[in-house]
Parts: sequence; C-alpha cells; structure tokens
Amino acid sequence: IGSQSTCAVIVNEKEIIASVLIPSGVNPKKIGEEALGLALGKAHLSRSDVQYFIATGYGRYQVESDEQISEITCQALGVQAFIPKARMVLDIGGQDSKIILLNKNGRVIDFMMNDKCAAGTGRFLELMAQVLNIQLEDYGTLVNQSKEFIELSHTCAIFAESELVSLIAQGKKKEDLARAVCQSVVKRVLTLAGKMVITQPLVFTGGVAKNQGIITILKEELSFSPLIPPDPLITAALGAAYLAREKAIPQL
Repeated sequence: IGSQSTCAVIVNEKEIIASVLIPSGVNPKKIGEEALGLALGKAHLSRSDVQYFIATGYGRYQVESDEQISEITCQALGVQAFIPKARMVLDIGGQDSKIILLNKNGRVIDFMMNDKCAAGTGRFLELMAQVLNIQLEDYGTLVNQSKEFIELSHTCAIFAESELVSLIAQGKKKEDLARAVCQSVVKRVLTLAGKMVITQPLVFTGGVAKNQGIITILKEELSFSPLIPPDPLITAALGAAYLAREKAIPQL
C-alpha cells in the first residue's frame, strides 16, 4: 500500500496468478481490501483460499494481514524475480525515494531512503508540472527537445517552485525547465547513495520509472542504462507475495 498506488499480487506454487494496481486513497485499510478483492476476483478465488497474506508499504499496518514486512525487503525480492543478478535498486515513488544495495546472493546489505522531503520524488515532478502547465507524460518529449542547460539551485519543492516561476518570467523555454526539473530529481536521488558505490546491474522501480524524462537524465548521469522491470510498480507487492508463499509452503 503506497502513497499513490496500491498493488495486490497473488501467486501459487509456480507463478503469478493475478495482480491489480489501483490508486491509493485516504483510507489504507479500505484501499488494501479493495485491491485484494479485485485480485481475488481475477484469480477466481475467495479470501479463504489465501494461505498467507503479507502487507508492505506505507499502509501495511492498517490492513488485516498475517504479517507486515518493510518495503525494502519486499522490493529487493520482487526485483530479483525479474532480474536475478540485480545488485542495486533505485526506487522512486510518489512520496519517497530509496537506494538499496544487494550482495551477490540478492540480500539487502545497505539502503538509504528519503521520505521527509518531496525533492527527488514523484510528488516533486507533479508540483513542477503544475507550474510548467504540462502533463507528467510530457517530460520525456520536452527533455529531448531541450537545448539550454539550466540548473535549479533549490531542491526543496517550495523554493524550487518559486525559482521555476522566476525562470518562466525570464522567458526561459519550457523544455529547458522541464529538463532542469528532471535533473534536480535525479541529482537528489543519486545523492542518497552517499558512500555506497553505484553498482550494476541497477534496477529502476516505482511509478517514476515510467517517466521518460527521468530515464533519459538517469542514463546520462550514470553513463549506463538502468534496467526496468516490465511493470516497475508491482515489484514490492510481488516480493511480499513471494515471501508469503515461502511462509505458506508448509501449509500447502
């Protein structure tokens, strides 16, 4: 249960049998039950058919489940389902961003997380898109059209918004400002790594992993292409489902 979206994944002994992704609302308990209900419907199952239920994310303690596990652990496991050799995970969601370092066996050995500030999150992109009067999906096209380098001096969303308004008043082009916004997000997130060495294969997850503008800037900053799962929004829920399957195996 995330700040912007909620995902439910159901697996059996061999494979994923259903997954559902819906917007998160103000009631984590209600939205969690709704997502589970929709997934059960897709799988033609009832709640009693679920052997073990693990909740993860911001709202994990609000929904009735067998166990609640950190999204760090779940994200790492879910990523490995798609990319077994992953050594680092960069996750950018609506309200937080995190970098997770994995060892060669896929275990979490270090991580850093920003959940105190909108800078470096999907929310920052949304706020700046409103100032620029663009849609989130416009970032990709605008970044590729940019000709002039502009660097935002503020990473704080409040100050960055004022700076952006000032730059617009100076006649700066929308595409150059869109690129500056994406660069600000990527710079903020990579700073999170601190002393961690950026390690390949690096997997990019979260809703922002679908933003082509961020992907373009990230490639430039890293000097290599991050790997993106087929659906970067379900990896944490998938990891939770796999952990639940491990717990349920003795019962199956």
